[in-house]
Amino acid sequence: MEARTAVVVGGNRTPFARAGGSYAEASNVDLLTAALDGLAARFGLAGEELGEVAAGAVLKHTRDFNLTREAVLGSALASTTPACDLQQACATGLEAVVYVANKIRLGQVEVGVAGGVDSASDAPVVVSERLRRAMLAASRARTPLARARAFVGLGPRDLAPVPPRVVEGRTGLTMGESQARTTRAMGITREAQDELALTSHRRLAAAWDAGFFDDLVTPYLGVTRDEACRPDTSLEKLAALKTVFGREDATMTAGNSTGLSDGAAVVLLAEESWARGRGLPVWAAVVDAEVAAVDHVDAGEGLLMAPTRAIPRLLERNGLSLSDVDEVDIHEAFASTVLCTLAELERQGLGRVEADRLNAGGGSLAAGHPFAATGGRIVASLAKRLAQRGPGSRGLVSVCAAGGLGVVAILEGK
Repeated sequence: MEARTAVVVGGNRTPFARAGGSYAEASNVDLLTAALDGLAARFGLAGEELGEVAAGAVLKHTRDFNLTREAVLGSALASTTPACDLQQACATGLEAVVYVANKIRLGQVEVGVAGGVDSASDAPVVVSERLRRAMLAASRARTPLARARAFVGLGPRDLAPVPPRVVEGRTGLTMGESQARTTRAMGITREAQDELALTSHRRLAAAWDAGFFDDLVTPYLGVTRDEACRPDTSLEKLAALKTVFGREDATMTAGNSTGLSDGAAVVLLAEESWARGRGLPVWAAVVDAEVAAVDHVDAGEGLLMAPTRAIPRLLERNGLSLSDVDEVDIHEAFASTVLCTLAELERQGLGRVEADRLNAGGGSLAAGHPFAATGGRIVASLAKRLAQRGPGSRGLVSVCAAGGLGVVAILEGK
């Protein structure tokens, strides 16, 4: 079967909010449903049966074992729309886009939705291992006395909840601690990180002011703009912040690192002729994608450097060089992650990415980073910018992820 063209029709997301703030009472299902409803309203999809909805979350309760399906059932989409959960840490949203686009290219579906959601405010709280085992034993007990005996021997420490903490299972390090090692090893300066953060805030604020997000974002719970965006910040204010990651020669601060966030983002994808036949916008084609991993455990490679393995392979397979790409959108997990990625690509001989080609509409440092939602935010925004540039314009998306993973993709304006 001849491969078909999968295109980005548009997208929708909630404004991203700071953790513990405006969305503190909203669950992952609430946020993802809101994003889907906004998409359905924007493109007249209420009551429509789509080919599939693929999304996921990184911070996930056991009650959300069928998260995306529950969001579909609560949305304006037809309840006969299939759904599935995907999870690839911070690359979840982009991997979902690749998943749906590939199904479209193979002719398995005509139209689908990809995205992700995360609520740091609603992160699961874990109990101690001894309490967990006691609770399971109690659930299997047949008498009240047997249930009571299951808890005998537990002390106060066993009853204390374990606070949420995202650390690498193999190293015990948080993502920030891991990135601090890479930052120091590659000699990335505090000044360069702060400058990138400032640019991110200014560009995102300018995009909001210009109305760029009017057809990409639906207000939710009274929030109308990304709460982390600080257009009034300055290099002086950023330079005054204390470092939070790293010990020797620490350079990473709360100002040049993404903060915990809540939000959801989805992308509407379709086969090109299907979209055009229904008078829908066609912003960009999903050309190709690549996934890679690094050995951050035994080989000591940088945890968030996997995209520097994926990008060269992706470009080579498509007969492209980095200079052939009009826009490069690299997820700003930390400002130093972006700078380390650019430095490594240049070291490999792929060339430099000039400032005007990098994260043209701002990035995660300004928008926030609800883990699984970031890929959908980037793809929808980049696709719109490529459509504004015109047919044949190219964009490169790069998202690093926990576990030493990276997913990258090429979009082409239509």
